[in-house]
Amino acid sequence: MTILIIEDEPQAARRIEALVLELLPGSRVLDKIDSVKKSVQWFKNNPSPDLVLMDIQLADGVSFQIFEQVPVKSPVIFTTAYDEYALQAFKVNSIDYILKPVDKEDLGRALNKYKTLRAPSQLDSSKLLETIQHLTKRYKTRFMIKVGEHLKSIEVNDILFFFSLEKATFAQTKDGRKSILDFTLDQVQEMINPERFFRINRKYLIALDSIQDIVSYTNSRIKLSLKTSDDHDIIVARERVQDFKNWLDQ
Repeated sequence: MTILIIEDEPQAARRIEALVLELLPGSRVLDKIDSVKKSVQWFKNNPSPDLVLMDIQLADGVSFQIFEQVPVKSPVIFTTAYDEYALQAFKVNSIDYILKPVDKEDLGRALNKYKTLRAPSQLDSSKLLETIQHLTKRYKTRFMIKVGEHLKSIEVNDILFFFSLEKATFAQTKDGRKSILDFTLDQVQEMINPERFFRINRKYLIALDSIQDIVSYTNSRIKLSLKTSDDHDIIVARERVQDFKNWLDQ
């Protein structure tokens, strides 16, 4: 197993290296780098390591700048003295976020998380990265809407379905109210949890608990009745029928 350490404090870098080699016998630390600039050059000129341990505040900036300049295809465990970067860390390849000083127990838990993600199917780097990004992705929990001159927040858990009408996108809540959103339906689909919501056709993106009835329809299609909806012609697109059944059955 190959590991890259990005850390601008030499003593901290040596400690992390020692802990990693103790916790992962047989692993190999490829390099220890102390700056954004050197890290970018390293990723440009070397194959991706299996894992990166990365400090956030480096000698010449913050490590998120690395991701802006070069593709980082390896999972990352972030280490930092500050907790203010946690959300930003999980927007990239992060599988964990450890506050300094790095504790052996905390690092051990983070490395075990990495091994758990990697072990079941011996994923290659690209597949592992996809898995990490899926598991760590943060979905929206609220949408801000405008009601007259007022702003209001609606909880995603209260939304039964989203739909498009005349080039606008609406969210319909459990009380039957429709609220217009400042996003397209495609954009909303990327923001919400696919375990709860499914895009049944070009017009509707529905929650599992919105379904009132499911009826077999012509040409192997499916017709739905949704709670609070007065639309009696909600059809699952033919090409999405099997995926819809799989979603119901997961």
